[in-house]
Amino acid sequence: MPKGEANPPAPRGSARRAEFEALHQQHSREVWALTYARWMDADLAMDITQEAFLRLWKQWELGGEEIQNPRAWLLRVARNLAEDYAKSAFRRNGTQPPELLDGVRSSQPLPADELERQEQFAQLRAVLDELAPADREILTLRYALDYDANTIAEQLNVAVTAVHMRLSRARQRLAERLSTHGDFAPGTPASESKT
Repeated sequence: MPKGEANPPAPRGSARRAEFEALHQQHSREVWALTYARWMDADLAMDITQEAFLRLWKQWELGGEEIQNPRAWLLRVARNLAEDYAKSAFRRNGTQPPELLDGVRSSQPLPADELERQEQFAQLRAVLDELAPADREILTLRYALDYDANTIAEQLNVAVTAVHMRLSRARQRLAERLSTHGDFAPGTPASESKT
């Protein structure tokens, strides 16, 4: 290189690559969040994000129309890809006969089971409201907040043996209230005790 001559301009490809990397750094999180919000699946969101950026790169390589707002373009492409995935997912999964899906277990409880559970909790809360505040407090610390006896003793400023005694008595009073309440029978679910 002759003296006095400035560095030659970087080839167009490396400038494009730097611009692409900057765009990826700036917008990949936003594009991912958009697709994650649609599907609540991190891996799928990452796949769609990568596909959107790949399409941006290909668009630049082809030298097609210039993209005035790359962020808006990426978000639109990601949104379209997410919707296309919905359509193809329906074709893949939505056309199965219902008999084939009968054996598939959901991670969510059945609506009837969830309703029964909510009813039991509501009844339990009603019975807890009937207890003395000291009993509710110690039961809450132990079972709702999952504190151990030492932590409860520190919270209440009492001895650990006092915590064990109070818990024992509070559980006993709760059991008595539950048995007189009628909806709870020891060792049986609420659905069986109602019959």
